[in-house]
Amino acid sequence: MEKTEDLKGMRILVTGGTGSLGKTLVKRLLSGSAGLPERITVFSRDEAKQHFMRLEFLNKSVATDDVIYHKAEDILDFRIGDVRDYGAVTAALRDVDVVFHAAALKQVPSCEYFPYEAVLTNIGGAQNVVRSIKENRFRVSKVVGISTDKACKPINVMGMTKALQERVFVEANREYPETTFTCVRYGNVIASRGSIVPLFAEQVRNKKPLTITLPEMTRFLLSLERAVDTVLAVLKDGRAGETFVPKVPSAKIIDVAKAMMTDGELPIVFTGIRPGEKIHEIMVSEEECFRTRQAGDYYAIQPMLPELRHSGETEAVLESEYSSRDDNLSVDQLRELLASSVGEINRFAAG
Repeated sequence: MEKTEDLKGMRILVTGGTGSLGKTLVKRLLSGSAGLPERITVFSRDEAKQHFMRLEFLNKSVATDDVIYHKAEDILDFRIGDVRDYGAVTAALRDVDVVFHAAALKQVPSCEYFPYEAVLTNIGGAQNVVRSIKENRFRVSKVVGISTDKACKPINVMGMTKALQERVFVEANREYPETTFTCVRYGNVIASRGSIVPLFAEQVRNKKPLTITLPEMTRFLLSLERAVDTVLAVLKDGRAGETFVPKVPSAKIIDVAKAMMTDGELPIVFTGIRPGEKIHEIMVSEEECFRTRQAGDYYAIQPMLPELRHSGETEAVLESEYSSRDDNLSVDQLRELLASSVGEINRFAAG
């Protein structure tokens, strides 16, 4: 686990904190590995998810996790609210030191059919965070916006709105330099809700055919823990307006399916590409290459606005776009990668 920003005594707000990334982030924060916060507030609009997360974190009885969940009794707080609601966002931000903004509409087909809903949540929600901090002069030290590889060269509504969310946070550094706004951009989280891997796990368990859109389809792959590493890395080392991208493996989805057939082969059915879906994902575009620097296990994309860049920061470390089309893992390598996330996969496949 990487050395991260010291959050000891900090007051943390996690918007969209009941999602798969939010829950894993909260668990990491409660472990104290990044310094034990004074308070962690989970802000989301789904009371049912908050209820079950509260039960999971406050009534956990597994001995090995007791240290985390006992801390949750004193530190973890839940607040119902919608990032679209400026008043609710303002109330949640009061007396907060660090914000992790994970609230989003992220299902690609849903955003295609309800594009303005994605605009209101993914762009309007980010703007409400920025506006509230600025207008109320809140003493928030850092904001981390959780983006996606689909924001790079976007072709779907989800990616377009996330690309604009990134720009909202980046530009906020110019208007309100008292707070450092950064972003992270990463690919397919292996065990997240809606991911292909838990779907495959369920299909394999039930001995059903595995459904794939196209044989050419590729994706970046990373675990939930690696996603949290990325979030904490930009918090520690990110400069104002930067977007951190993890260096992670990629694979053909058909090879992921084969890697998960551990008890004999199952049929593969090709269903065709879904509305707004890409064949390959990109995390750093050709245009962004010239303003990207190395940051350990990450690429750090500099802001497009020149006044937010520092001289000597850009190294042009990439000669071409960073795409899931390239350097794909073999089936054996995928089995090894998936084995390390089997607990996460089974948990989300089971619902």
